[in-house]
Amino acid sequence: MRGGPHLPFFCLSRLRFCSLLPPYRRFRCLGLFPERQAHEDVFMNDSNDMDDFDRFMAIIRASEEKAREFLENIFNNQEIADKFFAIEQKILTIDNFKGLLEELLLLIEDLFALPFVWIAMVSDSVLADLLEAAESSVVLQRRLKLVTPDTLHELLGEQAEPFLANDQLKRFSGILPEKQHYLIRSLAMLPLTLHGKLVGSLNLADSDPSRYQPDMDTSFQSQLAVKVSICLANVIAQEKLRRLATHDPLTDLPNRREMDVVLQQELTRASRYNQSLALIFVDCDNFKQVNDRYGHDCGDALLHHVALRMRQTLRTTDKVFRFAGDEFVIILPHLSLQEAELAATRLRAAVHAQPLEYQGNSVPLDISCGVASIADLEDLDANAFLKVADSRLYEAKARKTPQ
Repeated sequence: MRGGPHLPFFCLSRLRFCSLLPPYRRFRCLGLFPERQAHEDVFMNDSNDMDDFDRFMAIIRASEEKAREFLENIFNNQEIADKFFAIEQKILTIDNFKGLLEELLLLIEDLFALPFVWIAMVSDSVLADLLEAAESSVVLQRRLKLVTPDTLHELLGEQAEPFLANDQLKRFSGILPEKQHYLIRSLAMLPLTLHGKLVGSLNLADSDPSRYQPDMDTSFQSQLAVKVSICLANVIAQEKLRRLATHDPLTDLPNRREMDVVLQQELTRASRYNQSLALIFVDCDNFKQVNDRYGHDCGDALLHHVALRMRQTLRTTDKVFRFAGDEFVIILPHLSLQEAELAATRLRAAVHAQPLEYQGNSVPLDISCGVASIADLEDLDANAFLKVADSRLYEAKARKTPQ
């Protein structure tokens, strides 16, 4: 993807029309004579003087060379436009954040034979949650750099227009991906915006210093930056809708609908590979009393606090869901019944050790747990799995001394 002189749209019908004219009118039609007076002197003069003939031939050769350069630029620009169109067609069909960034980087690298293509993104932007989810991508681990807003503004300024550079490149070190060695001698930064706010940059670089020069036209880069920014906005809107459908807004945990899907997947996987799988049903003790004494806002804060403590205590491979009300479900891959019971014991201790601080009050927290494993099941039935854990939960609550 190179910059180049900006050419106005040139209709092919005009090219065909001009080709039918005599040389004098053909070149005048195309606007290829350097000066009006020069060609008029040649064609208005009836002299057979050789100097006039030489002048005429020089004008013809200059005009032909200019025409070739002009047409070459048209065809080159058309080729670039076709590549940009191919990128736009592809990314407009992608409905997830990680897939959009991956496809964009690989397409640009392939179509434009660029050795270095990566994205810098503001870490504290509205994209933070999506960026965290994208960490699992092998492509983005090597081609995504999290930066501060000040870093981008220092390089792109308030205008947020594409920026080309081929000297003093050390100033761009702050946007280079970690642990990657880029031999960069020219670079193009394309601003990415969301609702008018600068949130990142798409960066294209080459070891050839002539690839991106400051005086080159950036029309195509500007168009690409706008299209990618639009795609970002669309993808974020779709991701938010998906999250609303699958997550509890209070605790930010996956909801029961998502749990049904994941639990059946884990059951199938554990059965296929003959692996252990356990389930913990969790209930908050004395939750009604907390609501009655401190109010429902405190009850909401308590649920959020319990969810946070569970995520902090459990393994990253364990999956926590809000089931309903003050009940949670935890799926623990690769754990037997005994191992899951130990995990439940650690979880109860962690929750109890850190009360909720709410408006100057220390609200004590306790939970009860019911534990089941795949060994308890006769069939791979997710509902039966939940019923076993639920039954053991109420047995555990019955054994507790009333508060």
